[in-house]
Amino acid sequence: MKKIKTAFALSLCVLFALMFVFSALYGSIMLVSKNFTSADAYTSAKAMCVMEASSGRVLYSKNQNAQLPMASTTKIMTAITAIENCNDLDEKFEISPKAVGISGTSLYLRKGEAFSIRELLYGLMLISGNDASVAIGERIGGDVNTFVEMMNTTASKIGATNSHFDNTHGLDSKTHYTTAYDLALITSYALDNDTFREIVSTKNTKITNTDGKTRYLKNKNRLLNSLDGCIGVKTGFTDDAGRCLVSACERDGMRLVSVVLNCGPMFEESATLLESGFNEYKMYDVTQGYDFNKFVKVENGRKEFVTVGTDGGYSYPLKANEVEKLTYIYKLPSTLPSPVEKGKEIGEVKVYFGNDLLFSEKIYTMEEVRGNTILEKLKDIFAGW
Repeated sequence: MKKIKTAFALSLCVLFALMFVFSALYGSIMLVSKNFTSADAYTSAKAMCVMEASSGRVLYSKNQNAQLPMASTTKIMTAITAIENCNDLDEKFEISPKAVGISGTSLYLRKGEAFSIRELLYGLMLISGNDASVAIGERIGGDVNTFVEMMNTTASKIGATNSHFDNTHGLDSKTHYTTAYDLALITSYALDNDTFREIVSTKNTKITNTDGKTRYLKNKNRLLNSLDGCIGVKTGFTDDAGRCLVSACERDGMRLVSVVLNCGPMFEESATLLESGFNEYKMYDVTQGYDFNKFVKVENGRKEFVTVGTDGGYSYPLKANEVEKLTYIYKLPSTLPSPVEKGKEIGEVKVYFGNDLLFSEKIYTMEEVRGNTILEKLKDIFAGW
């Protein structure tokens, strides 16, 4: 009987332990599920950044400034550096022996066959040809080392100050690294280039060398086929970097760039991050909130008032409840001496989001107002003669 009671007690302990574990796991699952649609969108990536491209606003982030290897997402910098420094993207040239037999993913280039930079860029960005990256670097820079220096210079120009490039392809190196934030910044910059955007959004194409040999290229980025509005950009993998993905998507006038570094389910989580961004944020023209007197009094003018206004507009990604955080500061005179020229700068408006200056622009006169003095009238008479 004692043995039966002991066994029963042990069974109860095991049952309670299993219930506790299940409860904990269920709670974790529910937390993950909740986070997938929350403002702090969940990701298992070692580092992540989702950025609205035109404004540079970071919508979501995780370890965004951690310096990490980035595998073949390196080729985003390779591509934009080549495009910006090539006089003729369609000029054919021969592949040198140094670009043949590069380890990793390959276009299987052969010594002496000829391609253009444009064709190699498709091989670079669609199937991630490491040999294509070396051929591009040699052609544009004269040698690969010089081209890599050009890549680093371009990164500095863009503002990617926590990145350093050792090579054109992204194979692991101790001093070859970027951050999720820098990579989002680089990609946002690159997507403003029509040629870059056309290449990275291409799903399938073919390139043919001067000997008539054709290579068929299929983009490795699965989101191009599964995510509405996806326009690229680049996959990557090495042992040190893990699975990396930079993706971009456009909807309703908003372009989002997502970077996940060292992320197992990179396609799935990138899609979720982008969907969350589009669900929670919309582009808002902050100039819609202007509320200043559009008429300024003119002293001794032939009209009592002159109309004033601004030239531009500025859109910024905001959540619905963030619009109320916008504040407007105006600098505008109450009167102007005559005569008043059209297009004269007379003031300024500054738009703040919380404590941060978001946007500022000048206020101008929208029309001419002549003076009402005897001298001004005499000028009109002489002008009429």
